Amino acid sequence: MTINDTAQQTRILVQAAAQACEEKKGEDTRILELDSIDAGLSDFFLVTSASNNRQAIAIADEIEHRLKKEFGTFPHSVEGRRQGDWILLDYVDFVVHVFLTERRAFYDIERLRKSARPMTPAEFDAELKAELATKTLAVRDKAKTKSASEKTAPATKAKKAAKKTVLRKPAAKKAAVKKPRAASARA
Repeated sequence: MTINDTAQQTRILVQAAAQACEEKKGEDTRILELDSIDAGLSDFFLVTSASNNRQAIAIADEIEHRLKKEFGTFPHSVEGRRQGDWILLDYVDFVVHVFLTERRAFYDIERLRKSARPMTPAEFDAELKAELATKTLAVRDKAKTKSASEKTAPATKAKKAAKKTVLRKPAAKKAAVKKPRAASARA
């Protein structure tokens, strides 16, 4: 996998985690695309809020379950699951923060990461779809170029086919010669 493919795979995982937040009624879900200088090891923070501890744990469990089931990805570490007021799932390339609403307001991660670009899951989804569409078009153009070059070289294919038939003809003659001898031996 190239660096571009890895970044795209990370974006797909973040999108799936954001969808899990939405399905479990996470509130004010935001994706922070971290500045490469400021980011350190992670590229994204996914931040969502829950109204109570049980909901926060349910959101974290759903994210972990979905990423394991659909992508075979496990978090590198999980913190705060017992208390449920701030659960952190570290997937190395991105980190999920599930906060109780009052804890999120207190720590205000969005303010601490001023250089990060905040996006809603819908904005992130639209950006990912546009990126995938661009990549798909590039692959299709490459395939068209390859097929066009194959069409301009039909003589090469004809030469290869002629060599194959030339090689097969002598073998067929030997088989034809052997059959009459076998027939005369029986008579």
